[in-house]
Order: sequence, then structure tokens, then C-alpha cells
Amino acid sequence: MKPAYEYGDEVRLIRNVRNDGTYPGTDVGELLMRRGATGCVYDVGTYLQDQLIYRVHFLEEGRTVGCREEELIPADAPWIANKYEFRDVVVAAVSMRSGDDEVVKPGDLGEIIKIIRTDDSLMYHARFNGRTFQVPEEALESAPEGSRRAAPLLLNGQHAGGSV
Repeated sequence: MKPAYEYGDEVRLIRNVRNDGTYPGTDVGELLMRRGATGCVYDVGTYLQDQLIYRVHFLEEGRTVGCREEELIPADAPWIANKYEFRDVVVAAVSMRSGDDEVVKPGDLGEIIKIIRTDDSLMYHARFNGRTFQVPEEALESAPEGSRRAAPLLLNGQHAGGSV
């Protein structure tokens, strides 16, 4: 295993990093670093002898976090910051149609269920009124504080109350 990054390399997180139980002073599952944060590789080690772990210092956040190689890209690689995260409640800024039917009206509440990223674009899977749409960030607005979730997320094709 040869590391892709060495001591001093500047890197960017491409996934949110949560505490897996190895970060002291925080609860398991707590968000440690948001995707898009940049830092410098401080050390490279291994976990279970088959995974490289990079100790990355994020100066702005004042935190050093262990990251897997697949969570990092060079800091100067193309990157588009995302405004919304998984489970964020959003408001439709435009109407959305399915065939001739207007399914979503501007102002309807929805929920982000996936972020779709390429080198030059950013889209979201957002759930509105029981349907999932792939939408650009410009078609969404932040929901007012205290807005309830639009609908429970689908789990195995079912809502919490039964089948869809």
C-alpha cells in the first residue's frame, strides 16, 4: 500500500466525517468535519493492516481527524460546494412536473435524500409530495427555521406508516 498523500499535502474532504467511536470527547455519529473542508496531511498510518488512514489537520476548524483515502482529494482539484445536506428540509423554488401534472408547486416543502456530485455539476435527489426529483441547487431554497420534515424518508420502499 503506497499512500496517495504525504506529510504536508493539502487535501479536501469529499464526504462528511462522523465520529466512529475513535474520536474522544464527542458522541458516536457526531459530525466532526463537513465535506469541502481543507486541511494538511499530518501523518499516515494503517488500520487493520489493510486501510490507510491519514491524520489531517483542519486549521480553520482547529481539529485533527483521521480520514480514509477515498474521503480525500487534492485541495486544488475541482470542487463545487453544496448548500444542502442529507435530510435537510428545503422549499421548492420552481414547479416540478411529472408528465403534464404539476406535482410540486413553488413553496412546497421537501427533503434532501442524496447529493449527486460530478467534477462540474451538483444535483440533489429531493423528495416532494411522495415523489423523488433530481434537481439543481438553484431550484431549491432553505426552509424557514423550525420547518417540519416534509415526509418520512423511504426505508425499503416503505414509509413509517406503511407501503407507498
